[in-house]
Amino acid sequence: MDIVLLFPGQGSQKPGMAKDLVDAHPAARELFAAIDRALGVPLSALCFDGPADELTLTQNAQPALLAHGLAVWSVVRDRIAPHVRAAAGHSLGEFTAYAAAGALTPVAAAKLVRRRGELMYESGVERPGAMAAILGTLTTPIDALCQRATADAGTVVPANYNSPEQVVVSGEVAGVERAMELVKEAGAKRAVKLNVSGAFHSPLMEIAQPGLGEALKAAQMRAPAFPVVSNVTAAPVMNADEAQSLLLRQLTSPVRWTDVVGYLAAQYPSALFVEMGPGNVLTGLMKRIAPSVATMSCGTSAEVDQLLARVA
Repeated sequence: MDIVLLFPGQGSQKPGMAKDLVDAHPAARELFAAIDRALGVPLSALCFDGPADELTLTQNAQPALLAHGLAVWSVVRDRIAPHVRAAAGHSLGEFTAYAAAGALTPVAAAKLVRRRGELMYESGVERPGAMAAILGTLTTPIDALCQRATADAGTVVPANYNSPEQVVVSGEVAGVERAMELVKEAGAKRAVKLNVSGAFHSPLMEIAQPGLGEALKAAQMRAPAFPVVSNVTAAPVMNADEAQSLLLRQLTSPVRWTDVVGYLAAQYPSALFVEMGPGNVLTGLMKRIAPSVATMSCGTSAEVDQLLARVA
């Protein structure tokens, strides 16, 4: 059996995440303990017990999601690693994918994404922005609508191409609000503002790039053991320098998730695509982008058992 690993991004976090996994599996418990020590904060307690508003803060949500994804991987790795052909992650999840592929140690990855979250939060304070999810089929390309909104009101760009009928836009508040009006005129079913601390994957994040560049160098990335498909290029990466460069570019570039999934589904049409971490956001998107491929979520102890039973 071929397996492709998928790791979720910000928004999938929720209080209670990983708790039953840690209770049932020493490997998961040890991983969370190591990350707690490295960060100097009780991240595990925040994951298990909340409160939700604190867990949702960018600088907390990012290491929390990485820790949960890597905790699942630590439990199943010995059994399924020989079957893994590639991995990908949505935004923050791309860092988790590289850590699962051995390009980053779990501790180094946790420190890196904690710093990334801090820098993104600080950028949002310095240059306030917004993001909005656009749902439905548009009669005018989203790129063209964002160009019109930018000319009318302020910078706004496509930030996440999540599926053929779901795109997220990001930028200055007035630009995003204007884009929300234009997409409705172009046939969108809904346009919903997201609860985020800044305009992620837009030019407003440029001020975070120097700091993230320093953090990436300090993390000392290695070549991944299996290909990780880049959010920026939708192409596989097997080189540490290229990985580092693309993770830096990802900060201000759109997440081309539809293209990432399209590439993986074409390369591995008979693989089982496993979403590692809380929830099933990516599994849901897979069904919209590549409905013929097999998928499953794996974030709880029961789901770990289900995955291992399928591999046996």
